Amino acid sequence: MRRSALAAVAAIGSASLLLAGCSKADDNKSDNGTKAAGANAATTDVVNVSTHKGGTVTYELSDVPDSFDPGNTYYAYMYNFSRLYARPLMTFEPGPGSKGNTLAPDLAASKGVSSDGGKTWTYKLRSGLKYQDGTAITSKDVKYAVERSNFARDVLSLGPNYFQQFLVGGKDYKGPYKDKSAGGLKSIATPDDTTIVFHLNTAFQEFDYLVAAPQTAPVPQAKDTGVDYVKNIVSSGSYQFQSYQDGKQAVLVRNKNWDASTDPLRKQYPDKIVVNLKVNADTIDKDVLAGSAIDLGGTGVQSATQAQLLTSADKKAGTDNTYGGRLVYTAINTKVAPFNNVQCRKAVEYAIDKVSVQTAEGGPVRGDVATTVLPPDITGYAKDDQYASTGSKGDVTKAKAALKACGKTSISTNLSARSDRPQEISAATAIINSLKAVGINASLKQYPSGKYFTDYAGVPKFTEKQNIGLIMMQWGADWPSGYGFLQQILNGSAIGASGNTNLSQYDNKTVNGLLAKAIGTEDASARNTIYAQIDKQTMSDAVIVPLTYFKVLLARPANYSNLVSTAAFSGQYDYLNVGTTK
Repeated sequence: MRRSALAAVAAIGSASLLLAGCSKADDNKSDNGTKAAGANAATTDVVNVSTHKGGTVTYELSDVPDSFDPGNTYYAYMYNFSRLYARPLMTFEPGPGSKGNTLAPDLAASKGVSSDGGKTWTYKLRSGLKYQDGTAITSKDVKYAVERSNFARDVLSLGPNYFQQFLVGGKDYKGPYKDKSAGGLKSIATPDDTTIVFHLNTAFQEFDYLVAAPQTAPVPQAKDTGVDYVKNIVSSGSYQFQSYQDGKQAVLVRNKNWDASTDPLRKQYPDKIVVNLKVNADTIDKDVLAGSAIDLGGTGVQSATQAQLLTSADKKAGTDNTYGGRLVYTAINTKVAPFNNVQCRKAVEYAIDKVSVQTAEGGPVRGDVATTVLPPDITGYAKDDQYASTGSKGDVTKAKAALKACGKTSISTNLSARSDRPQEISAATAIINSLKAVGINASLKQYPSGKYFTDYAGVPKFTEKQNIGLIMMQWGADWPSGYGFLQQILNGSAIGASGNTNLSQYDNKTVNGLLAKAIGTEDASARNTIYAQIDKQTMSDAVIVPLTYFKVLLARPANYSNLVSTAAFSGQYDYLNVGTTK
């Protein structure tokens, strides 16, 4: 889902080894008795199982999130965390590993009912749903939430725009802030307070996944203040905001009007949840190892900490290392010359030494060298390598030949990366060194992750003006399918003026058509075949340089309970029911 925040890890040489399986028992005590845990334990089971109520769970983040507003966020960790105060129609079960990809009704009473060949989807809300102030949650609030998050892009630009693309009349609707009519978008019907019906312009066979996004979490129109709603979010979940200090801290406490009988997923274990922002990354690692904090970004430990963990059997036993449907890549901006020429783009593809990038990220423990857009743990993946080189170290001869075919002997461009992501900076530096060897001179431009998409890399006009031809990126699937991974980074209709995630500004009619065909195809196997075809076409057009299939290395904080590393949120711990052990 989604922009995945990159971990802060530099090269560490021989310590970068793949984690072994469960290697050492520990003395984790739980309400269910004594349970041994070891390396990767949270990827297959719940670690520190407990029903203890009370205490404070503390999260820390090295920068700021794009937004706590559930309708204006697109980082995977915020999709995860926002469910504590914002209940979407559907969500993912808090299960370990691939079990976490299982959809479950949340605000809705059951999965959607499809009709008209998949062009109409109907949901019934659970009964007795209330906001934190005790007022009833209605289907109209869900409709309004979708309208504000998808159609007021000049106000809330950070989330995906699926609904805008697929709802009938969506491309012409200007959003609720400009629409003065009482009915809103006609293709979202609310025949009564517990029913919501979505009318689509094409069949969408994976729609239950789409409504699992926080954009379907209800927002009462009377309480909405646009971009300032983040300061006074009205909770529909098990926790509500006690305080919010922009760029500093958010504190959540139990929502007294949350009713467990309407919510089979949440348990409301801790008394309080604290999120501390702009915490030094080294400090986060120390606090996690001390058991007193969780890294909200779920990006994994830094290089020095990684070395400590992997060279100690005892410490390694308290880690989780897993894939999460993520790809680290460099987007090649097709609107910045000379990368509007496919041969110049292919020169970049051939030039990059991916092993040096992998080393900069922390070695094989942080991911395998990538050769496709789709990661191996996403349906639709098919093994392919169109720019193969000996040892994946780049091919200078072929790169120079492509550059010559482009009519160039050298190129000067800029490469953007997030300033608070040391691993991303290290990877970008390795890329710059590879490119220099073939005559492509790239200068590094660093921007803060909290504004990376709103003000810099995600603003096409900015990238074009600043000659940013190459853009560092990490992407996790919005949901576990080829469509959930590819749509927002490859479809031309996903290109936005701000908050853009199609960083290559790739608008290929064939690919756009294949994406539309795939999502309307009922047979899952046939859909997967199309996703592989899209991947192959994209690589042929050389708009994305796959670098690594990213793996996260998490250190388990010993003082927290109910820890599961879930594929649904890129290998992060599922935040829905984390509690304290005492």
